[in-house]
Amino acid sequence: MANDASTVFDLVILGGGSGGYAAALRGAQLGLDVALIEKNKLGGTCLHNGCIPTKALLHAGEIADQAREADQFGVKATFEGIDIAAVHKYKDDVITGLYKGLQGLVASRKVTYIEGEGKLSSPTSVDVNGQRVQGRHVLLATGSVPKSLPGLEIDGNRIISSDHALTLDRVPESAIILGGGVIGVEFASAWKSFGTDVTVIEGLKHLVPVEDENSSKLLERAFRKRGIKFNLGTFFEKAEYTENGVRVTLADGKTFEAEVLLVAIGRGPVSAGLGYEEQGVAMDRGYVLVDEYMQTNVPTISAVGDLVPTLQLAHVGFAEGMLVAERLAGLKTVPVDYDGVPKVTYCHPEVASVGITEAKAKEIYGADKVVALKYNLAGNGKSKILKTAGEIKLVQVKDGAVVGVHMVGDRMGEQVGEAQLIYNWEALPAEVAQLIHAHPTQNEALGEAHLALAGKPLHSHD
Repeated sequence: MANDASTVFDLVILGGGSGGYAAALRGAQLGLDVALIEKNKLGGTCLHNGCIPTKALLHAGEIADQAREADQFGVKATFEGIDIAAVHKYKDDVITGLYKGLQGLVASRKVTYIEGEGKLSSPTSVDVNGQRVQGRHVLLATGSVPKSLPGLEIDGNRIISSDHALTLDRVPESAIILGGGVIGVEFASAWKSFGTDVTVIEGLKHLVPVEDENSSKLLERAFRKRGIKFNLGTFFEKAEYTENGVRVTLADGKTFEAEVLLVAIGRGPVSAGLGYEEQGVAMDRGYVLVDEYMQTNVPTISAVGDLVPTLQLAHVGFAEGMLVAERLAGLKTVPVDYDGVPKVTYCHPEVASVGITEAKAKEIYGADKVVALKYNLAGNGKSKILKTAGEIKLVQVKDGAVVGVHMVGDRMGEQVGEAQLIYNWEALPAEVAQLIHAHPTQNEALGEAHLALAGKPLHSHD
């Protein structure tokens, strides 16, 4: 159909990552005639270079740690090392299975899929493979790529990005990770489990600096216990080759040396040279600017995912893509509440949150109107069984709803679903306290925290 100049699609989507394919699937489901254009592989960063492969590496690392630590559970096991080729095969098998499933899903919804590098050629068309694909509306969803710093050249050998780290043919003996956000601490965790000597460099004063400060401090404590080193509060100055690796110098003159340097300072939008500005789309630092309904200043163009300055999370891309499809299909839509989006960092231990931090709550409501409660996982039976440490912290508006849930501990990412409901349904602590949570589970810790906040603590001190 793309080769037929008379075909005008209801929606032409440039980019087949999380936001783009979600819009395509939902749009087709709602009866829209959809064309989806992708230059690489359907599924984008999340499936091929992000969420899925990194979590596979982290799970392999978890298995390695369990083998090392089996004795403490009365199990005799021997850890003999990491077969990185086999780890990659396991990771790639996971990706391949999901990729095939996604391809089948797109085909079954009768989405016109076009493989090729597209460019916006008018407010209602995209040029790809020498053809012009016309649409009544265009959705830009071209995603992001790893960022670097001025003068810091990523060579794919000694100075690498997360893309390179996912296919590295060896376990490095030592690594410096520049950036203590989600990507940085996840690789620090996986590599440490594989046996790498890791140092994280973060210019801000805490690891995972966008999380509640209490969560950051708990993660730092856990990383120290695991032997993961980190340097906080001083910015990067330069990197240079040594005889066998890389030397990093910070602004205060302090130096660090390792076999590899992983640059994990975030991801930047893919927008250069794609015709956006030429068609009058408003931009800022490479990001496409949108309103709360993901519409640009050009009425026939929307944008979603990492291309816009919202949370860079695959599930945010899904939500934004579906929102656009539903808006174009004439359904009543509700803007995404980004504070209500669950966030998980899948290091060991996991960091999970939804809502706002205590500091943000005090800024909005006033310090005297905010109540914070911490429930230590030491009082939770399942956490004891798993030998995980951490806390659940609740942030409440005094005599009102819970506005923040912040959790640190193994498997806390699996508890954030209920936390999301608590925040988004503006639940009162007493309302959550009435719910019966299964025992013994880590989910029970969320219930216990609300019992305590409601003034009737059970397995915790008054």
